Amino acid sequence: MSHAQSTLYELCFPPLLRSSPLLRFPCDARGDVQLDALSERAREDYLFARTLVGRDYARPEVRAARDSP
Repeated sequence: MSHAQSTLYELCFPPLLRSSPLLRFPCDARGDVQLDALSERAREDYLFARTLVGRDYARPEVRAARDSP
């Protein structure tokens, strides 16, 4: 899969709390995130969000990627 194809989608973790931000990560159409392609900070945020699904974040959703970074 090319990098361009993998950025057509993003895995979004909607916050359950107003104090938590919406977190987005580039993924493929199935929602698979390439951890090696993320920065260290993004990788930490991704693992953090996965850990807090059901507490601070809703289940992640695959969405079309936003046009702006």
